[in-house]
Amino acid sequence: MKTTIFTTPIFSPLLRLASNSIMRLSGWKVDGALPDLSKYVIIGAPHTSNWDFILFLGIIFRLKINVSYMGKMELFRSPIGWFFYYCGGVPVDRSKSTGLVEQTVEACQKAGRFILVIAPEGTRHGVKEWKRGFYHIAKGAGIPIVLAKVDGRHKTVHVGEVFHPTEDVEADMKAIQDSFKGLIGIRPPKKYIPLEE
Repeated sequence: MKTTIFTTPIFSPLLRLASNSIMRLSGWKVDGALPDLSKYVIIGAPHTSNWDFILFLGIIFRLKINVSYMGKMELFRSPIGWFFYYCGGVPVDRSKSTGLVEQTVEACQKAGRFILVIAPEGTRHGVKEWKRGFYHIAKGAGIPIVLAKVDGRHKTVHVGEVFHPTEDVEADMKAIQDSFKGLIGIRPPKKYIPLEE
């Protein structure tokens, strides 16, 4: 397992202390706990702001876990691209279909511990339907999906609800997306657009 910002000796505990202090001072809190499982996919939504990445770091430090996440390729090509790698990032070229789901499933099956964080909307702008990559990764690897719900109104991120994919992808996707209805993220103008009734 590669060293990340969450596992660096001495440095990580200091960052965790600073992160927890910043979260507390800014009024954000984490409600709930993650399941005692070695492998799962965490989906976090609504994704409405670039500040979501900072919130993501705060949540992970608070929960004391080591995770990976997918980010657009452009982030990793920037002058601070190394930082996104160090934070557990995996670059994704969204303009190509490169068998990413299959590669991720294989990586999960080979790993002793695998926790992947994904923003299912795939964009900071409101969408009616989420991208399904997270679902196919979980289904293909035979692992559950853990929900992380960003409640911007109360500055709370609710974590811990576990969803096990079934054989009905359409029903599953609707059930998962519906469970986030009514929530707004950090920036309400880019809020999540729920499915049509």
